[in-house]
Amino acid sequence: MSKQKGQKTEGKKAAKEPRPKKENAPAEPLVVFAFRLRETDRTLIHKAAGPAKATRFVLSAALAAASGDGKAFEELAAQAKVNRK
Repeated sequence: MSKQKGQKTEGKKAAKEPRPKKENAPAEPLVVFAFRLRETDRTLIHKAAGPAKATRFVLSAALAAASGDGKAFEELAAQAKVNRK
């Protein structure tokens, strides 16, 4: 038996049951903290942070300095020294 144009096949796929949606915990609202800097300073930050890690590097350094976490700040400085080579 050949199928003609516009004719539907007899077998239909069974409809899948929708998955229940996960309920996420409400996230803490985020704010933007921006500052201006020279292009040369931006280049230094990118070299120190490594590829695609500048934002996290700057955020970590600022939070370590603000909270007085000298150990975390020293670890960032050591990582920057390795990345600059």
